Amino acid sequence: MNNHDLFATPADTDADALARLHQTLERAAEEEGLLDVAYRTVDSPVGTLLLAATPRGLVRVAYDVEGHDQVLDTLASRLSPRVLRAPRRLDAVARELEEYFGGRRRSFDLPLDLSLSKGFRLLVQQHLASIGYAETRSYRQVAELVGNPKAVRAVGTACATNPLPVVLPCHRVLRADGTPGGYAGGPAAKITLLNLEAAA
Repeated sequence: MNNHDLFATPADTDADALARLHQTLERAAEEEGLLDVAYRTVDSPVGTLLLAATPRGLVRVAYDVEGHDQVLDTLASRLSPRVLRAPRRLDAVARELEEYFGGRRRSFDLPLDLSLSKGFRLLVQQHLASIGYAETRSYRQVAELVGNPKAVRAVGTACATNPLPVVLPCHRVLRADGTPGGYAGGPAAKITLLNLEAAA
């Protein structure tokens, strides 16, 4: 055994022990019904995404620019303090997102938990999935779609506060002049998603 092995082994053992402990806690929390919000992160062409799910379904997709720690704090205060990193619970979500970003998926087939939205915002967000892959609508068209043609600004707010970007495709909603408009992940992320779909 060389000196490198002597120094590397304790650190490696500590890391392995922590990983095993976390897996044990994750498993125990799930078995005891104590895991209310599971989360993980995934890499994507628009940066690292935080994914969070409740037993009902995917509840949050968050961009780096939103501050993942802040998002987790909000989930803990609004949904439950029992939040735990549990990557396996989100394997299906991660797989569908990977297929989408790879150009192999055009719509998502995931259970969703829409409990973070209410009222008009929820109504708008529920209609976003009806905008087809590589299609776009203006904020005004979405307002008309939900039966309130004058609520253009409120549609913009509903898109900006969409807790499930990418999955509920608010990136497909543009200004009347065709420019991107605001987006939770920033304008570059919105353009990346639109270009990805246009190229498929």
